[in-house]
Amino acid sequence: MSILDSTQHASSDLQGSYAWTDSLKGVYYGPGSVKTALPKLLSIIGGKKALVVTGRSLHDKTDVVKQVENVLKEHNAYGATFYEIGQHSPIAGIKSGLKAFKDVGADIIVSVGGGSPVDASKAILYFQQQETGGPYLRQIAIPTTLSAAEYTIGAGYTNEEGYKVAVSSPELAPAGIILDAELTLATPERLWLSTGVRALDHAVETLYRPLVPPPVKYLAYAALADLVKYLPQTKANPQAVDVRQKLQIASWMSLWPLKFEKYSALGLSHALGHKLGARYGIPHGITSCLTLAPVIALQAELLSSDNKDWLAGALFYLRVPSTGSIEGDIGKLSAIIQKLVDDLGLHSTLTEYKVPRGDVLEIAQLAAGKEYPSLPKVVALLESLYV
Repeated sequence: MSILDSTQHASSDLQGSYAWTDSLKGVYYGPGSVKTALPKLLSIIGGKKALVVTGRSLHDKTDVVKQVENVLKEHNAYGATFYEIGQHSPIAGIKSGLKAFKDVGADIIVSVGGGSPVDASKAILYFQQQETGGPYLRQIAIPTTLSAAEYTIGAGYTNEEGYKVAVSSPELAPAGIILDAELTLATPERLWLSTGVRALDHAVETLYRPLVPPPVKYLAYAALADLVKYLPQTKANPQAVDVRQKLQIASWMSLWPLKFEKYSALGLSHALGHKLGARYGIPHGITSCLTLAPVIALQAELLSSDNKDWLAGALFYLRVPSTGSIEGDIGKLSAIIQKLVDDLGLHSTLTEYKVPRGDVLEIAQLAAGKEYPSLPKVVALLESLYV
């Protein structure tokens, strides 16, 4: 999954296209919005009986899942709750979730939690469709982190060998999304903040992602600015629901729903993160804390002129003066993001996660491809993450 896309695409600055995911019927946001938005979306989508898909911690240690269950029960749409989804969505949990979905006679999934329940739900619906040959059934996503998996058509999960793989279809994008900041109050601080850096990773790599039209890049600028502004505020005052709501909206802007005519991968930071995450047990958000700032610094050497301009342009939206050169501005952006990661208490190393140094070349090859011209620089980047 997520080998760096080596396809040469024409610049999207002056020509291209835009479409949104066909399955998306609505995004509702606001503190307490789950109570009204969930019944509306069930009515719009047509779901009659829902399987709630979540993780064990959220189910056992908070009342968040209970709140969602109660709304479903009030509208006679509750089937059951499946809470055996682990970090990076292991395939065993997906298979068990599919069985639970069929056993209860559900026709829709309501996912609650971070990227793992959302992606696992996509995978459950993918395998359900493969079994039946019928239409794809739908998901309503209620995220409690900032990872933004709910805006994409792909489902990343961990196979039996421990590697991150994916299934993808335009029909897998959630049909409804509810951003209720009150439901995020129980999210552990490290998870909340690190997935905020994950959203920052989306925003940055959208700026040089192939085929992304300019309006979406300007949304990425807005996301970047809000994430840099509000992540320190939410750390300082975790109970400020208004700040948490603004961060959920920033996460939405960081990975705005897109329907591409051709395949278009995010960049090197994401590619490395996918290869580090599942195999070595590093959470998604922490992989971005590790890789984003050094990848930005490397991009000052690697990107096309057009893409360097987009990346350097982020300083304007952060209200930071230019250094006077494009490469200098990109280096400044890298430094700003590294300082943010450090100030949030999220500095991490590959040593901390016991990633063997002998695996570095393989990780680089899996992420970027064996023939990637700058592979030695990717290896050097990974080696720098041990301190």
